Amino acid sequence: MVDLERHLLQLIAPTRVGEELLPGVRLVRFSAELGWRLTVALDDVEVDVEIARLDPGRRHAAATERLGIAYRLDRSGAGLDGERMRGLCEAIARRIAPQEAAVLDALTGEASAVAGHGARIREVAVSRILDPMGTPAERFYGLSPYSGCLIGCRFCYAQSRLREVRRLTLVDDVPWGSYVDVRVDAPALLARELAELPSLPIKFCPIVSDPYHAVERRYRLTRRCLEVLRDASPRTVLLLTRSAAILEDVELLGSVAGLHAGVSLPTVDDAVREHFEPRGASITERISVLRSLRASGVQTFAIVQPILPGSIEALADVLGETVTSVRIDVLRGVEGATAEFADPRYAESVSEGWQRERARLLDAALRARGVTPWASELPPLSG
Repeated sequence: MVDLERHLLQLIAPTRVGEELLPGVRLVRFSAELGWRLTVALDDVEVDVEIARLDPGRRHAAATERLGIAYRLDRSGAGLDGERMRGLCEAIARRIAPQEAAVLDALTGEASAVAGHGARIREVAVSRILDPMGTPAERFYGLSPYSGCLIGCRFCYAQSRLREVRRLTLVDDVPWGSYVDVRVDAPALLARELAELPSLPIKFCPIVSDPYHAVERRYRLTRRCLEVLRDASPRTVLLLTRSAAILEDVELLGSVAGLHAGVSLPTVDDAVREHFEPRGASITERISVLRSLRASGVQTFAIVQPILPGSIEALADVLGETVTSVRIDVLRGVEGATAEFADPRYAESVSEGWQRERARLLDAALRARGVTPWASELPPLSG
């Protein structure tokens, strides 16, 4: 397996975490989970800087000969204007340009030597499994034993991010939902990192996969990671799925201190669910998952993102009966679901105005039922 993080560090060498990448710009962390990303501190605000191969279809604020540099701001960065961010990206482009050719050529050579570029299911080893994430006010780790997802929801925004990872490592570009990298060393790495790293909340499979998609029955990496977490010191763990297979681990889930388990529930209309998420569990199955988890003493939550057509009142009723808290968010791009949203029955739901109004209505309906909605990365009950 190609170590993308090592090549990223070579691109910005000799800078390390905590040091200045540029005058007045400190490197906070780095990641290759969704492509090359640097998080830098600028005026006490953290900015994510993404570095990707130049692509006509991908927007960037600055470029070198072969790489595009873009930025992402969270809510805390609202005061940083676009001109300053473009200046930051241009400075980073100048900073990495001298190493660019050597790093990319070495990466290409290493990736070319790795077998299995066309395999849909690959067993891989990784250099770390807990990926530092979040803002200064809300730090946490991402934990993903798998990368790529066989459930393959067509609107999932992970697909375009992971496409860049596959481009960097010369892996064949195949449809989202048809491939997965199995991180076979994940449980052993997790045990080591839990003992070595600061104790922070953990989001289990936050973006790049589902912990209970089909290959889990073969590899049991999610179960083995949960066993590691059970035997470690208690910490908040958020486990999210669209699969009913989580019920096979109900007893184990109940034994993991600090665990919150939940499902994605964007609608209560199963015809809508089947249109957009044909390989996900049915709405009835997801509700059954929440009820079974709750009956076993597991703290439950739900994610409603994106909001799909269906009765808001009925959705609020179900959630009011099965969860303690709900995260509501809107559609973050159509991704591979252009045809699904073009269907006249659902075309209206793609608009930002429709999404935000439905989010407002659901928020009010949940509060009326005593359920706490949350907008941050972690629920209010995570401590």
